[in-house]
Amino acid sequence: MYKVKSFVATVALAAASLSVHAGTMDAPDFWTTPTVHDYGKMHFLPNGAFKPQPGHTYKVVFSLTQGAKDPDEVSPALDHVARAVNLYVASGVPLSRLKFVAVASGSATSLALDDAHYRVQFGVPNPNLPLIELLRKDGITIAVCGQAMAEHHFEYDWIDPRVTLSLSALTTVTTLQQAGYALMPL
Repeated sequence: MYKVKSFVATVALAAASLSVHAGTMDAPDFWTTPTVHDYGKMHFLPNGAFKPQPGHTYKVVFSLTQGAKDPDEVSPALDHVARAVNLYVASGVPLSRLKFVAVASGSATSLALDDAHYRVQFGVPNPNLPLIELLRKDGITIAVCGQAMAEHHFEYDWIDPRVTLSLSALTTVTTLQQAGYALMPL
């Protein structure tokens, strides 16, 4: 009988703990977008390990290769760049110390298209452009692989003016790594 009561008490305690924990995750202020507003949801952990240091400069090249499942959705890879910005700034790192470059290729290539050409290709406005605008205002460079543009039969003059045309994602990543950038594949 004691083992049954102990088991029931343990299960009840675990269930109560889960419901309290789940309730906080559902709270409207649990997920925030403090810097890149409305993009890159994050939950800040003040005592989390491996927090960026405010006095350091962070150089990261993001290799964006995954596009959205639907053309009317923001690229999840681009949204993760926004999450990185939000996490670093929430940790106290000023935007001026973030040297971030995001280069799109593969199925993420279309995120770089201007609105008119994106609409022709997919029948909807380019949902990535508002995020690209916000990231650019925060000093983040958004680039697209010239080789991927050609592979997708996208003309170079279809690229949104806020996006930099690079020779290739391969050369962008390796050139920046040689300059001390860390690679973050997304």
